[in-house]
Amino acid sequence: MSQRCQVTGAGPGFGNNVSHSHRRTRRRFDVNVQRKRYWVPSLGRHVTLRVSARGIKTVDQRGIEAVVADLRRRGSGSDGEEGQ
Repeated sequence: MSQRCQVTGAGPGFGNNVSHSHRRTRRRFDVNVQRKRYWVPSLGRHVTLRVSARGIKTVDQRGIEAVVADLRRRGSGSDGEEGQ
């Protein structure tokens, strides 16, 4: 599973580990991606999304209807369809 938020599009960041002797090695800052299930009244079913913590706040602010509509408009192949 790719570490990418379906709502915000946030992906991993990259940087350096810096040791005490100041040697640098590459590292990765992963996004806090969660699987979250939302009820969408207009679709009459649940939708499961892979969202970051910021994505969850976005859904709370804008509403699940607007977010799902935006995902469909973007043509996101998996708008979180669940097999039920």
